[in-house]
Parts: sequence; structure tokens; C-alpha cells
Amino acid sequence: MNVQLSQALSDVTGETGRAIIRAIVSGERNPQLLAAFRDPNCKKSEGEIGKALTGTWRAEHLFVLKQSLELYDFYTRQIEVCDAEIDRMYALTRPDWEAGELPPIPQKKRNSHSKNAPENAREIRQHLKRINGVDLSLVDGFGVSLAQTVTMEVGTDVGDKFPTEKNFCSWLGLAPKHEISGGTVLKNKTLKTKNRAGQAFRMAAHSVKKADCVFGALYRRLRSRQGPAQATVSTAHAIARVVYRMLTLAPHCVRCSAGEYQVEYETISVNEYEKKYEEQQVKYMKKKAAKLGFQLVPA
Repeated sequence: MNVQLSQALSDVTGETGRAIIRAIVSGERNPQLLAAFRDPNCKKSEGEIGKALTGTWRAEHLFVLKQSLELYDFYTRQIEVCDAEIDRMYALTRPDWEAGELPPIPQKKRNSHSKNAPENAREIRQHLKRINGVDLSLVDGFGVSLAQTVTMEVGTDVGDKFPTEKNFCSWLGLAPKHEISGGTVLKNKTLKTKNRAGQAFRMAAHSVKKADCVFGALYRRLRSRQGPAQATVSTAHAIARVVYRMLTLAPHCVRCSAGEYQVEYETISVNEYEKKYEEQQVKYMKKKAAKLGFQLVPA
């Protein structure tokens, strides 16, 4: 119909897009009246949206649009039913464990939005906090959906299944497999795996590549040396090590008999990370120079 709504809106299933499409199906054709459904947070003006809503309004295309909208509403209702069933199953899982207070969401995560996030995200966070003892959704790159995936795939007794971080990362497919023969390394690549938990960590690493966080800085530093693909795996490996430590230190873990307690996710600023990395490099260079019989002198 020459209606270019997707050129004016980045997401036609958002508040503005759905309101306009429902008005079109209801019979409205005036571009200015349709553009008036614009949400105040929309970046495009009413004039720009109105230009994209000038079309031929052919009956056969309007029929297809109506059918598509009805299918969208049907699947939306089905997803809501699934979310309700998931919430019910969570309530039946370890109901005698106390969840405690949810830690506050950092400011940089409050404005983030995911189309795949469940409608009852806070309730899911509460359940995951009760089951795991910690809130995995606060990890940079994670959200409620990824925290849910990792919990379902890994379980809560991570310390019993995987004695060390290396075992955990190897199972996820995020650690390189060394093939050595006669002291010579033949291959040093990560194995191809269909592990859904490993894919979740890769998705988390991909989402932080431009973020102002420690994992984002790590990704950008590694990308210049390893390339984007390997930098994603390395960053996912670093995130997995953090999650492993959070889960094994949870209060319900068998290993807590040694006096260990849960540790919620706490990050440092990028400046602190860069400073620590610089100190680490200076320490390494001093050690290397001393080994070769030299001494580093500050300029």
C-alpha cells in the first residue's frame, strides 16, 4: 500500500506502531490523525510519521493486515499464558527457601528494554533470587531472560557438578581445547557445541560490546588483538567465571560448610578496570625486564 511505517518507527510492535496499526484496521486513513497516536517518547515527529502513512489503502492488503494483527494478538495471549504457567512452576520449586530483598537495579540497566523479557519480570527475578540465592539478572549483559536460561540449563548445585571454573567453562564450550602431541600444540580452538547455557553467555558478551562496563572494555581490548568472534568467546568466558563464583558461593550450596556465603554481583568502573590492567602490564614488563637483565625506569 506504499505505507512505510517501518521507515518512521524502529519497532512497529511498540506502543506507537501498535496504536497506528489498530487505528488503520479500524478504518482510519487520515495520515495526520494516525500520526497523532505517536507516543511522547517516540523520536520521530508527527509530521515525519504522517509522511510515512500516505498510501493507496487497497482492500486486499488491508485484509492481510487485519489477519496479521489478529494472529499477533493470539500469539501475545499465548505467551502471556506461558508466562503465567512459568510463574506457577517457579512457585512450586523450593517454596521453603527465603528469597530476601531484591538488590536495586543499577541506573544503566533501568533504561534497558528487551522485547523478549517476560511481562512479570520482577516476579521472575524474585523466584530466581530465591532459587539461586543471588540475582543473576544484575550481571552486565544479563537480563531476566538470560538469567532464567542459565538457571534452567545449569541448575543451582553448580559447585557439586563442576569442581572448578575451568570445568564449568569447558562444559559451556567457552574454553579452548588443547590438542598436544609430542609437546607440540596441534589445535587450540573452542569446540563446537549446542549448549544453550553457553549460547546464553555468548549473547551476554555480544550485548556488552558497546557498553560502558568492565566486560565491554574487555571485549574492545580483546577485539583489537583477537578479532570480534574470538573476543566474544573470551568475554563470554569471563562472564561465565563470574556467574560460577556467584552460584558456588550461594547459601544453599553444599560447599558453604566451609563458611562461605552468597556474594551478589558488584562491578567496578571502567576507569578502575583500566587502571588495574595498566598496573598488571607494568608489573609484567618489570618482571620480563629483570629476567633479561634490565631495569625499567619511569620516563
